[in-house]
Amino acid sequence: MPPCLPQPSEAREGTPIHNYTHSRALTISPSSAMASQDGSASISTQTMQIDSIEDELWNTDFVNEEHMAAFARALSSEDMIEPESPAASPLDERRSPPPFRVRKVSAVSDFAPISTKVKRQKAPAAHGRAQELSYKIFRWPLLTILFLIIFTEFYLYVLLRQAVNLFEWLLAWRGRKRFFRRKMQTAKTYEEWKAAATMMDEYLGFNTWKHIDEDPYYDHQLVKKVRRSLRVLKEKNDIRGMMKVLEVCMRPNFAGTESARLYSETFYGTKDLLESYLAIVESSLAAVRNSTQISIEEKRKFFRDVNRNLGTSALCLSGGATFGYYSFGVVKAFLDANLLPRVIAGTSAGGLVAALTCTRTDDELKQLLIPRLADKITACEDPFRVWFKRFRQTGARFDTVAWARKATFFTRGSLTFREAYERTGRALNVSVIPFDQHSPTKLLNYLTAPDCVIWSAIIASAAVPGILNPVVLMQKTKEGNIIPWNWGSKFKDGSLRVDIPLQSLNILFNVNHPIVSQVNPHVHLFFFAPRGSPGRPVAHRKGKGWRGGFFFSAAEQYLKLELTKNFKVIRDLELMPQLLGQDWSSVFLQRFDGSVTIWPKTRFMDWINILTDPDEKELERKLRVGELVTWPKLHMIENRFRLEREILRGRLSVRQTSISRTAGLGLTMEQSRTGPAVAVEKPTPDGDARRERAKPRRQISIDSDAESGFNNEPAPIRRSRASGSYTTSPINDNASIRSVQSMPPPSSNWMAAPVGTRKRRGGRVSPANGEIKSGACLC
Repeated sequence: MPPCLPQPSEAREGTPIHNYTHSRALTISPSSAMASQDGSASISTQTMQIDSIEDELWNTDFVNEEHMAAFARALSSEDMIEPESPAASPLDERRSPPPFRVRKVSAVSDFAPISTKVKRQKAPAAHGRAQELSYKIFRWPLLTILFLIIFTEFYLYVLLRQAVNLFEWLLAWRGRKRFFRRKMQTAKTYEEWKAAATMMDEYLGFNTWKHIDEDPYYDHQLVKKVRRSLRVLKEKNDIRGMMKVLEVCMRPNFAGTESARLYSETFYGTKDLLESYLAIVESSLAAVRNSTQISIEEKRKFFRDVNRNLGTSALCLSGGATFGYYSFGVVKAFLDANLLPRVIAGTSAGGLVAALTCTRTDDELKQLLIPRLADKITACEDPFRVWFKRFRQTGARFDTVAWARKATFFTRGSLTFREAYERTGRALNVSVIPFDQHSPTKLLNYLTAPDCVIWSAIIASAAVPGILNPVVLMQKTKEGNIIPWNWGSKFKDGSLRVDIPLQSLNILFNVNHPIVSQVNPHVHLFFFAPRGSPGRPVAHRKGKGWRGGFFFSAAEQYLKLELTKNFKVIRDLELMPQLLGQDWSSVFLQRFDGSVTIWPKTRFMDWINILTDPDEKELERKLRVGELVTWPKLHMIENRFRLEREILRGRLSVRQTSISRTAGLGLTMEQSRTGPAVAVEKPTPDGDARRERAKPRRQISIDSDAESGFNNEPAPIRRSRASGSYTTSPINDNASIRSVQSMPPPSSNWMAAPVGTRKRRGGRVSPANGEIKSGACLC
């Protein structure tokens, strides 16, 4: 989504200013074109501008040496100095070097020689179930037996999966089916893949299934009734009646319409009834938005309610070392289809991909998601003799500060979560866990950690024991310096406990339609889909059978459940010892899937090169694989996005109308929404109190804080600081604006400041007075 770009004066110290977009670089004024007499000179000028933008995009050094030095000091400090007051903030605390330790004098008694080794008595063992004699006797034999069973079941599982693959290759993918399948696998674009998938459906007779309304996986009778009601009400132009029907049907998976099985019977598309139902719902939402029969307040309440009821989609990128680079292709497929969600979460390697996605505009991402990006992926470049020596000395293979330097390219310098959101309109989320194994996991974003520096978060999210030592998160002060966040507590890889933070995303952003790109090497091996998956039906029996036959599918499910059961026994009985200071019992027992799950197809060499940087050829292959596995899911995701987009268009339209009326009447936004307000006391700067017509500020819902518009929407309204007047001006010079960032309008009574916000410099929201300064987008 194109961002609301800040003005050059808004840049912080030590942060390079590069807010030009690709479209702006290619813009040539008519006067300059008419003045040019030589056509070749104009082409040469345009080429130079393109080269300048590419050079700026790829070769800018985002490393801030002062920030790196502060990060190194934070890592080397064992104990952070406690603040003088429990209410003191780390932002207000003055840091000083830790004092030198004074050697203690030890002696057995007052008359014995000093500096002698004193033998300390062992503390009595803690009483508890873990110290019982039976536990000590049976723990290790039981753990050994369970591991032998697990290894045997895993071996049988691998043999079973290979048998299924052989069965499908020899018996299912034959003749014309193999030809069309090969055509889908060699497609260069989504449109080519869609054409090949449509031909495959026609050849296999899957189109007949699309024309039949009945299906056990959704309530077709209820869908028909809703469709008929909306058609009748639309013909009568009964807007309020349509609103009542829409309030009922705008629910997640209403009547089973979002069931994955409805998209698993064909290679492209679903039931014709479902397609027509979505079309009439989409047009009904547009009719409510464009209607003049209802007031702005009614529209505002309606779109807010349906937005809360339907929820939001989010793209969740899992970890997995170098397996995570497949997610670059997944993001590229969403970007090319204009379906990239505005909430993106990443863990470990997925956090790196998410950081690049949320700190760059759409135009910048299109230029970056190419094989050349491999030149910037150099995390594993150290030779064996270097990293092995480091591992013996520090217990970690990689150097944390060196990784911080390399990560600044992907995070566009020392951007914070709030700054990244303000720049692109996408909400970045990174999952980490505290070093203390009993502390709950943390999801970092612009709401929970707005001033946290992104590169410190993604490094902490990749801190697997033995690979990277625990990391201190850093936060940026209003002066542009960075200091430890959360009083210097250390964090590590979030995928050890919560690889996909579905619960936190639902609480913070009302996400109930997660789209997961799952590439964890210990997880994706067990993905099977015995009855097919969206865009990939079963290869035989016209998509109605079981993969490999019922016997093989049943055996696969049984072995997988047995493996899960044994891992749960190990976890619940606390049989697994801590390795490298970490409890690994939950690694296999998390939820790794979502409403839509994308499983990139890996190969054997990926396991060998799991900690090796890809070259351009390898990254090109991973980009390609990521796109190919995403294309079959796009139609199901697009049908969900049709409703979300129409709701967001309605909310944006209501806000723009309110701003326009406010600008014309000279009222505050709260007065335009609620009418007459009660009189309250408000102190003036000189200390006197004056009567003011105002209403206490009311905070809007979190899920609306990042809402966006889409194509062909009215230009957002800006407010000039000099004149105080409202003008319409595009945020991005690109004529094909995909979306515009939604920010609160200029009113001190519009919304309460979120927790943890503070006054910022240069064109940002100042929660202290609610004013939107120049450079902010008023949508």
